[in-house]
Amino acid sequence: MTSPQQPQPAPESGGQPMPPTAGPMPPASPQPAAGQPAPQQPSPEPSTPFEQGGSPSAGEAGTMMLQAQPQPGPGPAKEAGTMLLQAQPPAGGHPEPRPLSAHGPGRSGNEPGTMMLTVPASQPQPQQAQQPQQPPQAPAPQQQPPHPQQPPAAPNWQAAGAGYVSPIPVRPTHLGHALAAEWTKIRSVRSTMWTLGVMVALIVGIGLLTATALSGHRVGLGISYGFFSVLLGTLCIIPLGVLVISSEYGTGMIRTTMTACPSRARVLAAKAIVFFLLAFVITTLTTTLVTLALSGMLDSREPTLDEWLRCTVGAGLYVSMLGLLAMAVGSLLRHSAGAISAMFGVVLLPMLLAVFMLGSSSLQWLAKGLITYSVPNALATLYGMPFLGTGEGPQGWGPLGILTGVAAVALGAAFVVQERRDV
Repeated sequence: MTSPQQPQPAPESGGQPMPPTAGPMPPASPQPAAGQPAPQQPSPEPSTPFEQGGSPSAGEAGTMMLQAQPQPGPGPAKEAGTMLLQAQPPAGGHPEPRPLSAHGPGRSGNEPGTMMLTVPASQPQPQQAQQPQQPPQAPAPQQQPPHPQQPPAAPNWQAAGAGYVSPIPVRPTHLGHALAAEWTKIRSVRSTMWTLGVMVALIVGIGLLTATALSGHRVGLGISYGFFSVLLGTLCIIPLGVLVISSEYGTGMIRTTMTACPSRARVLAAKAIVFFLLAFVITTLTTTLVTLALSGMLDSREPTLDEWLRCTVGAGLYVSMLGLLAMAVGSLLRHSAGAISAMFGVVLLPMLLAVFMLGSSSLQWLAKGLITYSVPNALATLYGMPFLGTGEGPQGWGPLGILTGVAAVALGAAFVVQERRDV
């Protein structure tokens, strides 16, 4: 505690905080004059419960008292306001308290406001309650022999540190994986089986009906009449080419495809390769079967090798390229009905417009141009029987080269758009 005239800062020692006093501090007495004996200080009234009721037992350790310092013996009395904070001394006496200045270690203990903190020399430790004896523990079981050494774990491909280690072997992906995925998709959907089945039925059925109807008649080149069956077959390959890619945009499965294979160019290339090979194989096999039937059933001259190749392999390539063009349009439009309508317009509209223009003399040149470069006339040119019957326009393998160039341009545009547009 400090005198009422002077504030007390926080003590620097790490001891217990002082309890508050029971009453106000007595006023400080004036200093005696030089050469006069110091007046006898009256014994202070007990102001704490310990002083009023008597000191506690000397054997209780840790009992703290807050009291005014009495006159320790003969000599000048201490100044008023000096307080001591000490523990109750045990029996046998207590050493002289050591002053701790409330204002720093450099101040004298006789100045007003000085606090006295006394610690007993030795305090008896309280006896701890006797702990009950615990029963003897059973001996620890022997450790099992270590397991055989596990094989080293696979390298973690997700993080460099500790984490999940995939048990699946990690392999770099390439175009072969995309081709396998697209082949699985194109052969597992019903639209592929229906469209290809109808195309085979049309080509083979109409080809056999034509051979039956012309049997017994003398014709120039019998295998040329296979054109009618292949022309109707193209009406089936166009929807299939559009649905190969537009159906995934319609159902939203294109997001799953792009998540599994982030390389969009690889996805589109795999679709184009798988569809082109499937359409080429099916079309070539069916056209070859129809050509053999026409060659055996009709009375006609023997076809040359070039005519054989154009009626079989050439027809298969032309129909496959037309389907590839339809797939490129489906990738650009991303809508099944719109892409199919656009492709049917490209195939049939030039011929229909030319029919209406033939009646006008001023538009005959335009009508002939539309007929010459139309898809039906180009396919008929492969079979050696163009519609106009003249040598104008592309001949032989020329129509196939023109369609290949158009399909390449459309497919290149589809690759560019696929990389720039979101799914």
